[in-house]
Amino acid sequence: MIQNEKIEVRNLTKIFAKKPQKALSLLKNGASKQDVLEKTGLNVGLYNINFDVYDGEIFVIMGLSGSGKSTLLRCLNRLIDPTDGHILIDGDDIATANSEELREMRRDKLGMVFQSFALIPHRSVLDNVAYGLEIQGVAKEERVKSAMEAIETVGLKGHEASKTTQLSGGMQQRVGLARALATDPDILLMDEAFSALDPLIRSEMQDELLALEDKMEKTIVFVSHDLDEALKLGDRIMIMNDGYIAQIGTAEEILTNPADDYVAKFVAGVDRSKIFTAEAIMKRADPIVSINSGLKVALQLMREHGISSLFVVGRDKSLKGIIHVDSAVEGLKQGKTLQDTMIKDVPVVHPDTPLNELIPIIENTSPLPVAREDNRLVGIIVRGSVLGALAIEEV
Repeated sequence: MIQNEKIEVRNLTKIFAKKPQKALSLLKNGASKQDVLEKTGLNVGLYNINFDVYDGEIFVIMGLSGSGKSTLLRCLNRLIDPTDGHILIDGDDIATANSEELREMRRDKLGMVFQSFALIPHRSVLDNVAYGLEIQGVAKEERVKSAMEAIETVGLKGHEASKTTQLSGGMQQRVGLARALATDPDILLMDEAFSALDPLIRSEMQDELLALEDKMEKTIVFVSHDLDEALKLGDRIMIMNDGYIAQIGTAEEILTNPADDYVAKFVAGVDRSKIFTAEAIMKRADPIVSINSGLKVALQLMREHGISSLFVVGRDKSLKGIIHVDSAVEGLKQGKTLQDTMIKDVPVVHPDTPLNELIPIIENTSPLPVAREDNRLVGIIVRGSVLGALAIEEV
């Protein structure tokens, strides 16, 4: 599948100083962040940051406090001006945009959701959600319509007349999300958006965000310091360390192949059973037998491959059932067909089923078929594959 770059960040650097030229020169000549601090007294927030965010993905930026993740997010919409480098949004460089171009890009392309809800307490939910449109000069009738659509999208219909102070923390964050959605931006920038919420509400908001993403297909850049949150939300994750990029990859890539000791320690202790999926551990479904074949063919295939069962498929490889060797032998003696003898009610998992959901199934059923939504068989899982995936080397 072709992935289109929505955001392209190239050689981005941020030095916190009015006159950063000396520090920038030192960095370009190979000095470290600590060297720059000792020689100039200036703090390097980001240096030589390069990455892409693809259209429609949730890209999570994470790291410890002081790693540069929030600074980077604020550079993406020029709340913080970068010292050097380029930030291309649909090919237009926001890093070098003038005031008018910047306003236009923020209005048409970018929405922001903060950790603090940043709501106006004396205004209603509706007025808070419509606030961005009001600033843009959108007519009242149009902005009310857009705001109401966003309110309904985040599940707050019926609360539009309420004051935000009357709402729970989770509902207040929904108002913040609705306000960002009301302008219909291509990109949502979310800075620790759920970290102020208690764990249960936080999990619910994460689920809500994933559901919204399935529905609206926005490009989301999400900053988090919570590894579990990043693993749950991110199509890809970028781990930062002291203003640099430590690693970019999917959750599975980072867990199975950490780039360095910092990343390895960062992800140590993660419950891999929640991250790995059926697709990651399945084997090729081979051999299989066609439903139009006979029991003799099924028995011959089992004998050749030293196995005691076969999955039965249609011409389009759709899963029809499973045939076991004992049943095949007995059915052959009785003159039955393959279709009459096979077991049709077979437990099936999808490629994206998490490993922790596979464990109780595989204990009672092995091998376990993996099929797509159209029921096409794409692989099989055996107990050994699950045990191997659960084996974690100590860091």
